[in-house]
Amino acid sequence: MVNWVEAQKPLLHWLARRADLRQQTVELEPGTVISFWVPKANVTTKKKSCVCNSRKEEKKKNKPAVVLVHGFATDGIVTWQFQVGSLADRYDVYVPDLFFFGGSATNFPDRSPEFQADCLAAALGRLGVQQCTVVGFSYGGVVSFKMAERWPDLVRYLVVSGSTFAMTDSLSSATHKRLGVSSSAELLLPESVEGLKALLSAATYKKLWLPDCFHKDFLEVMFTNRKERAEMLEALVISSQEASVPHLQQERILLLWGENDNIFNLEHAKNIKEQLGEKATLKIIKKAGHLVHLERPCIYNRCLKEFLVLVHPEVSQK
Repeated sequence: MVNWVEAQKPLLHWLARRADLRQQTVELEPGTVISFWVPKANVTTKKKSCVCNSRKEEKKKNKPAVVLVHGFATDGIVTWQFQVGSLADRYDVYVPDLFFFGGSATNFPDRSPEFQADCLAAALGRLGVQQCTVVGFSYGGVVSFKMAERWPDLVRYLVVSGSTFAMTDSLSSATHKRLGVSSSAELLLPESVEGLKALLSAATYKKLWLPDCFHKDFLEVMFTNRKERAEMLEALVISSQEASVPHLQQERILLLWGENDNIFNLEHAKNIKEQLGEKATLKIIKKAGHLVHLERPCIYNRCLKEFLVLVHPEVSQK
């Protein structure tokens, strides 16, 4: 039997290639690799010397770099399928897979978002990215906040949707209660068709009907590495007493939110905006839930590109 979710991947890869992106794997340590979709012109080869690479990287820097960091349910290219083609003509788009998604893996036991952030920053450095705008969604937003805090020279600007600084135990408990689940794993690592339907219902504004065979195919393809992902969810939650507002040095931050996000609701987004102060702008997209970039891609892309032109005015002149 054909798995229809798996069958769509070649199409997404073809669309990425049409946008002049190519797959690249960066090995940080033996057993620790991060897979990317990167601009074709910036693909590196292992055997080139560092001096040659650095000279070529200087010549390539004609477009600002944008890094798209995915959430917990799917890998990078699936998550950002509607954004890659919209951005690639004016920006160098990098689409990584976080550890235990897509082709990324590590044999280190650390499952924290800080570890993900540090390794992603190191991998971008290997690819020659010196400064970038990071766009993070959901779990990827947590990783993006960590990157921005820990690597301010790399992350010049930040865009976050449907996320938080840190998943505290109090925030986690309140979210579980609101959504009617006992744990994050119950919501984000469904084992049945009904569980996946509950996740999609919580994550979307408009409830779509899909046949059970699609849900079964999605479960089979997208929810691999369950043990490691469950460990990631455990490592994500910290004590409320340990949590603090990160000191972010970025001059501009965009919070791009679905008005009907049921996982990280609008009130939470407003609290983040208030804590970040004047450097942050909150834009709300109506008739959109947690999956705002998939539900309202045209509006999402317009808001994102308006922000990118604001912080990179030279791009609008091209």
